[in-house]
Amino acid sequence: MPHPSEHSSAARPLSATEAEGLAASLQAFATASRLRILWALLDGERPVDELVQASGLSQSATSHQLRLLRDANLLASERQGRQVFYRLHDHHLPDLLAAMRHHHEHVLIAGAADDGPVVPEPTARRA
Repeated sequence: MPHPSEHSSAARPLSATEAEGLAASLQAFATASRLRILWALLDGERPVDELVQASGLSQSATSHQLRLLRDANLLASERQGRQVFYRLHDHHLPDLLAAMRHHHEHVLIAGAADDGPVVPEPTARRA
């Protein structure tokens, strides 16, 4: 469990630099194959061959996606003999993945009730 002083408030203003960094980080979540790999790691560390099977990708494509996820600091890896094992980088990722899925479910449920996707109302600008 993280210590309360580990992070500053998420509600603090977002600088342009931080917004750019967050946008770049979120691009790592932008493909279904990478999401399937991340979900496969929610239960813990797994070797590459299990991630190939879980993702439904070829060995080469899985390795490429694993490299991108590792480069984005979403995964950590450890070599044990001839096998490489991957795990989620830190304790924030399971909560983030759950929040993404729950938001998606919420949008689907609301969209089904309204016969269409939910489109947020534009907010009025403050003078």
